[in-house]
Amino acid sequence: MLPRCLGAYVAFVSIHPALNSPKPALVTVRGARRLPRVPLLLLCAAYLLPGLVGRDPWRNADIAAFGQMVAIAEGRTSWWAPMLGGVQADTALLPHWLGAVFILLGQGWLEPALAARVPFALLLALTLALTWYTTFHLARTDAAQPVPFAFGGEAAPVDYARAVADGAVLALMATLGLLQLGHETTPELGQLCAMALFTYGLAAAPYRPLASRLAVLAALPLLAGSGAPSMALAVGLGGLLVCAFSRYAQVRAFTVWVALAMAGAALLAMALGAWRWRTLGLQPDDLQSLARQWLWFMWPAWPLALWTLWRWRRHWSHRHLSVPLVAVLVALVANVAMGGSDRALMLGLPGLAVLAAFALPTLRRSAAAAIDWFSMFFFTLCAITIWVIYVAMHTGTPAKTAANVAKLAPGFEAPFSLLALLLAALGTLAWLWLLRWRTGRHREALWKSLVLPAGGVALCWLLLMTLWLPGLDYARSPRVWVERVATLVPPQTCIAGPTLPAASVAALEHFGGWRVDARPAALQGACDHHVRVIRNQALPPLPAGWQLLGEVRRPAERDEITQVLRKLPAEAR
Repeated sequence: MLPRCLGAYVAFVSIHPALNSPKPALVTVRGARRLPRVPLLLLCAAYLLPGLVGRDPWRNADIAAFGQMVAIAEGRTSWWAPMLGGVQADTALLPHWLGAVFILLGQGWLEPALAARVPFALLLALTLALTWYTTFHLARTDAAQPVPFAFGGEAAPVDYARAVADGAVLALMATLGLLQLGHETTPELGQLCAMALFTYGLAAAPYRPLASRLAVLAALPLLAGSGAPSMALAVGLGGLLVCAFSRYAQVRAFTVWVALAMAGAALLAMALGAWRWRTLGLQPDDLQSLARQWLWFMWPAWPLALWTLWRWRRHWSHRHLSVPLVAVLVALVANVAMGGSDRALMLGLPGLAVLAAFALPTLRRSAAAAIDWFSMFFFTLCAITIWVIYVAMHTGTPAKTAANVAKLAPGFEAPFSLLALLLAALGTLAWLWLLRWRTGRHREALWKSLVLPAGGVALCWLLLMTLWLPGLDYARSPRVWVERVATLVPPQTCIAGPTLPAASVAALEHFGGWRVDARPAALQGACDHHVRVIRNQALPPLPAGWQLLGEVRRPAERDEITQVLRKLPAEAR
């Protein structure tokens, strides 16, 4: 009896692929179905296009970057040494040049903010495409392929790679941290695309020799010229290690090209004056906030990425894990070194999405169901909340919700747009169709667990950029603040603002048309008006020789006061 049982066990082990191979992936032909292209393209459009038109540049980094671009395009500052208010601006010249060129090309038929936003939307679309091709080439490697079945029926290599690549794009769109930062007009979009281009070059080295070399030679200099030269060298060093220890001769020979790209990045950074260290470090008290940031910013890709590293733990040296892992680790280290910068963390999201995609062939059915149910309830609840607040803004019902909106945005009157309402309604109907489509079909496809998270993020972004766009633009655009300052400052005058941040300088110059002097000694200059922003502190005394004209506030800002002062005549000082 015992010998018979042992014989049966040996026979079972010999034919069962999961027990006979260190590879954890088991994928059937049905599981390797590709995501239909029309729904995928519509989903990408719903993610990329909302917010492209109908709004101003928003506060902080968005308006600061746009102000530099429009100043270059209008000839108010140099292309090689741009300034805002007479102060040296951001050294990330390549993205600012890109925005300035599109502003010049759109003169006379495109509003400057829209013209500057177009190339950055294209960079985000290119990042999605590069993530797909990176995953596709990595999934074609022998180490990443699923276990062959004893009697056939396993997925074909190309079909499997295509299905995993579809999952990577969905994972990237579903990641919460990319949602707002990915739709801004900031240099970090250039850095993000350059990072995705570099990982593509490493991934495609055995299959596309010319394209991969050009990609790497362009990626690291672009990353350095976009304001991240140290990250360019760090990720290049990681790429050197990956290539040096690769099992593919073509990849080992690729080491030379990575080294040349690193040299090009260093030389370009020196030529553009882009070497600027921004390390801040973290205090022990900051660790909790950093953990919270990582949890939400990289959701839902990080649990899947951790599962990938565990299930594929015997394959960490293989390129389908080491290539994306290099980008993720560099971004995490930069995030810590820069005091929790979310913009540095964003650069690791394409690599994180690639890692998350390789969890899909090993994901248990219960985990996939949990992701589906959570996504369905969470994003449906978010959509209902957005609709309820929209109705309250226009009808006053529910009364409590309308009162809260009025309290958060005092003075705002919601305009009605039939086009925005129709687009939001179509998006909501598409979400309901997606729920039915996901639960009724494609239950075996690899990418099934990420359809609802990606679709839910796209739905909420669409609703926010249609139903809530006027209110968000009122609260986050500096236009209303500039209009209030204009009631105290005459047009075509000079404003001294030695303590103003770059975003405020850009807003005053673009929306107000004033000349702003933000140099430290601006109060001793020729400007007759002085604007200073005071936030979360007691009002400081007035500088000698200046009188207060008035105070204004931004919409939806309770802790900030803007004081407008005028220089006293010489005889009154």
